[in-house]
Amino acid sequence: MTKRHDGGAGPAAEQFVPAAPAKHRVVLSALVALVVVLSAAIYFTVAADAGTPRSALTDNRPHGDSNAAPASTGTWVGAWATAPVGGEPGTEATGMAGRSVRNVVHAATGGTSARITLSNLYGRSALTISHATLALATGDGTAAADAETMRRLTFDGSPSVVIPAGGQTVSDAVRLTVPHGTDVLVTTYSPTPSGPVTYHPHARQLSYVADGDRTEDSTGTPYTQQTPYWRYVTALDVLSNEADGTVVAFGDSITDGITSTTGANRRWPDILSGRLRSALESGQQLPRYSVVNEGISGNQVLADGLGLPDALEQTRTGRTPVAENESGLGRFGRDALSRTNVRAVVIDLGVNDILRNPELADPDRIVTGLRTLVRQAHARGLKVVGATLMPFKGHRGYTPAREAVRQQVNAAIRAGGVYDAVADFDRALHDPYDPRRLRPDYDSGDHLHPSDLGFAQMAETFDLNTLKGAGQAEL
Repeated sequence: MTKRHDGGAGPAAEQFVPAAPAKHRVVLSALVALVVVLSAAIYFTVAADAGTPRSALTDNRPHGDSNAAPASTGTWVGAWATAPVGGEPGTEATGMAGRSVRNVVHAATGGTSARITLSNLYGRSALTISHATLALATGDGTAAADAETMRRLTFDGSPSVVIPAGGQTVSDAVRLTVPHGTDVLVTTYSPTPSGPVTYHPHARQLSYVADGDRTEDSTGTPYTQQTPYWRYVTALDVLSNEADGTVVAFGDSITDGITSTTGANRRWPDILSGRLRSALESGQQLPRYSVVNEGISGNQVLADGLGLPDALEQTRTGRTPVAENESGLGRFGRDALSRTNVRAVVIDLGVNDILRNPELADPDRIVTGLRTLVRQAHARGLKVVGATLMPFKGHRGYTPAREAVRQQVNAAIRAGGVYDAVADFDRALHDPYDPRRLRPDYDSGDHLHPSDLGFAQMAETFDLNTLKGAGQAEL
């Protein structure tokens, strides 16, 4: 912890005292001199405490504004998060060497300080980040930053960090006022090849890339390349006075918001976050939580996605690589339980176990997998709200047999033997004239994923009161 000397007195008030004898004046002068020397020594020792050199504070102010650890109070919560999905195709050899990656992320809650998490989970060699910054965007969907908010990030006091293959790192906190609902720019520069880039492919948000080290550029002009991916960054935390904890939305493409409007933040967790904040502002007695999105398109409860690492890779690196699009069971600890100050989890998972299984899925195995997630959350004292699986008649994967599996899973969920509380998204979005289908205006057109209106309906039908309370006894 950095020590600071906040004292400092002005000149002493002039006083009239009787003259002291000469020998007393000699002794008094010696004592005054000793006090001055000791005071100076204490001052410089505290100001230059070895825990944080004074030069480090200067180095962390690209625009002259202190970037030191925050003095304000509050609670660290997740303002934004995403799940690492795999190694980005085409980056196996060079990674993003020699380029600046400017990720655009949307803060669900506000705070007075911020920090980020960078991941090299799918890298096959160490990732060097020599320069990273954080800034508020000047508007929605832009690479331009508010120059006054530009902050240089450090990692254990250093402006650079080396993240080992399979690892992650959290930056030091920087003092920065982040209003809720603001786009935040997280920019990294890697000077050397690092192998596959850990990324989230279906961001539904445009981010930017520039050649060279442009991390502190505020104009956005060098960022001529657009990308639909989030790279390296997996979390933005804030020191918040608006929230006391974090809700994690854990799911598949429906939670990921794969069919929502790009750049509009219309995924159902986005809208749920706004509903919760509005309810609190209106005086309702609800938990003060932020909401972060840990959805992965194609995710299953039981099975990993494609790209399972081979034995040769394990032999070469000496570590067990992580499967791409790791199953819900495999990633729950990393993507849900380990999020900052998590208090509750909302799970909407299982439909891909039905649709992607070449055989007919076993509903009991899916329900058992979901119960396993709930037991893990309960062991951490967390409440779990679970969603029913929405209909998909008309989708290319639909069969009457698969529909029967969905109905069996939903029956178990509604019976109360899986989750602490239920969000019945199926009942809220199905077509009243054919419950095996999505209602037409809630359907994006592929008969599986909701439209923007459908995502809004999911969030609107969610009972905010179900977020109250901690985890229940093991089911």
